[in-house]
Amino acid sequence: MSDRRLQVFHTVARLLSFTKAAEELHMTQPAVTFQVRQLEEQFNTRLFDRTHNRISLTDAGSRVFKYAEQIFLLYGEMDNSVRELTGDISGVLVLGASTTIAEYMLPVLLGDFKAKYPDVTIRLKVANTDGIVSQVENNEIDLGVVEAPVNNKNLMVEECRTDHLVVIVPPGHELANEKSIPIGKIIEYPFICREEGSGTREVMIESMQAAGINPSDMRIAMELGSLEAIKGAVESGMGVSILSKATLIKELKLGTLVAIDTDPPIHRPFSFVHQKQKFKARAMDELLNFARKYCESHQDV
Repeated sequence: MSDRRLQVFHTVARLLSFTKAAEELHMTQPAVTFQVRQLEEQFNTRLFDRTHNRISLTDAGSRVFKYAEQIFLLYGEMDNSVRELTGDISGVLVLGASTTIAEYMLPVLLGDFKAKYPDVTIRLKVANTDGIVSQVENNEIDLGVVEAPVNNKNLMVEECRTDHLVVIVPPGHELANEKSIPIGKIIEYPFICREEGSGTREVMIESMQAAGINPSDMRIAMELGSLEAIKGAVESGMGVSILSKATLIKELKLGTLVAIDTDPPIHRPFSFVHQKQKFKARAMDELLNFARKYCESHQDV
């Protein structure tokens, strides 16, 4: 955008934080403050109220923010229209993915995409499902890929593929020879659990409740935010866990873990999520088409 001041203002207004805006724009905080003050001087009015280390938009700021949204939308449409005409597919896409997807699904997908479209720069942010949905809601990322149902009806959600969750135990465990077990069986053993906000944890709890099991009866030995840490803890005999089967290819091949189906089975969607009204650049359309084909060929591992 030719007017850098408006872009900086828009970022501060969206995040309601000069510090976060400076981080996102790769600028110093004084530089961000200077750009906003320049815009305020142009309009001869304050655009933000600053009280007790918090900021909020003034009436004038809200009006400028509304028009800035429309300006950037039109700018994106213009850019996309010209690129369509020239056949150019480039630009920067900011993706967000929950942990399971970022570590076990996206590396191959994005590697193949970059090989086909080397002029597209992809920035990836990793968080749990709740964090990714929040970043999509706040326009911090262009596209999220999450591992649990999304309840926000203001967002566009498109199911990508079905994921299969299994109980994991170390070889030699008393359950290791079972083909499947009732989901309630896991409350009899120390459990290694994902952190709150994790899609894996959310789906597991919903499945237990659907089977008439109270999740508070679980013997949670520890909560870990890393899938590799969970697998390592189970391999060491510290407890059992439930993880996506897609994350266990190496361990199952080496025989360091055993995967057991639950009765009833636990499935969940991997889904794309983005703003309904946000204009998609051509690079985003190409990435979505590329990802859809990948998902079709990797259904229900």
